Amino acid sequence: MKQVITTSNAPKAIGPYSQAVRTGNLLFISGQIPLRPDGEMVSGGIEAEARQVLENIKAILAEVSLDFSAVVRSTMYLIDLNDFAKANEIYGEYFSEPYPARVTIQVAALPKGALVEIETIAEI
Repeated sequence: MKQVITTSNAPKAIGPYSQAVRTGNLLFISGQIPLRPDGEMVSGGIEAEARQVLENIKAILAEVSLDFSAVVRSTMYLIDLNDFAKANEIYGEYFSEPYPARVTIQVAALPKGALVEIETIAEI
């Protein structure tokens, strides 16, 4: 049985998907791009974008009374792997040991011209 999780503290889905879906003791958070809750893109480069993406994930986690310590896996998509060090630094501000499993992938493009997108799986 799945339960759709939504919050007004993160941007609405921009397509036919949910912000997050809970099934059993797992929470699957859809890929977040650097949209503010009002739907506008942030500016300021990879650091600002990564921070907004993680703030969106934080808001969705909070909707089910979780924080980043509940995240067991994440996937980071970057337009340019040369941005990895900067994005990784911001990522490290939100997560602490024990860190979740993670993969980082360079992609050709992301929605709305974003430089970064992150999806997560958390344990409830």
